[in-house]
Amino acid sequence: MHPLISTEDLASALDSADPPVVLDVRWRLGGPPGRQDYEVGHVPGAVHLDLDSELAAPPGAGGRHPLPEPAALQAALRSAGVREGHPVVVYDDADGSVAARAWWLLRWSGHREVAVLDGGFAAWTAEGRPVTADTPSPEPGDITVRPGAMPTLTADEAAGFVRSGALLDARAPERYRGEVEPVDPRAGHIPGALNAPTSGHTSGGRWLGADALAERFAGLGVTGGTPVAAYCGSGVTASSVVLALEVAGVTAADAPAPLYPGSWSEWSNDPTRPAATGDTP
Repeated sequence: MHPLISTEDLASALDSADPPVVLDVRWRLGGPPGRQDYEVGHVPGAVHLDLDSELAAPPGAGGRHPLPEPAALQAALRSAGVREGHPVVVYDDADGSVAARAWWLLRWSGHREVAVLDGGFAAWTAEGRPVTADTPSPEPGDITVRPGAMPTLTADEAAGFVRSGALLDARAPERYRGEVEPVDPRAGHIPGALNAPTSGHTSGGRWLGADALAERFAGLGVTGGTPVAAYCGSGVTASSVVLALEVAGVTAADAPAPLYPGSWSEWSNDPTRPAATGDTP
């Protein structure tokens, strides 16, 4: 399944005899809860999953959004109706990065049939497509979470990755440079990392095409032969880098880029780890 699905294709799939499971993962840093927006209106049949409580473990030594425990993730996905081998479509209402986190987690769990809605809820509503406030009651799914199908890095592995490949930082440039740090205890970036802001993956709310994404990564020195990995603030937006690399053809579905789940929220809490500032990696 391609990592992205158009609004047209989702609408057609929802009209089919066996529609995909649709997950609404709208969320905002600092609130209000995405569940409130979901209750006002959502794609018909969509089930809401919360990033903080269902798509991440509680914050702690592993960062602000550690990977969820497999059993907890399995329970959340089953309650949403996710079934083995059955297509899943996920969406948010921002830049697609939270939807990419859900996409990444499903792939990490061993579920390959998953795509992010291109343009998200904003594109869906802008086209006048149907929305509802009705909360569905899906039949429980039977997905089995088998963690590890997507590669990850520890802090030590992220530190060493820059010696052999490109470690991409998905945060905004001002956070990468260390000019501001609104969330984590220290400003800056992992020494040697390159800045690849999530905002550069989309235009007008839609994901860039494969050629445009490939050109963007090539400008960072990342091509098909380059070992590449990603991190961000708390391991969420870096998922969009992994997705964009696959769409661009820089990585393949069976050889995705590793992600550092703890990201800057874990790294910056360890005073023994260095922090670089400015535009220089």
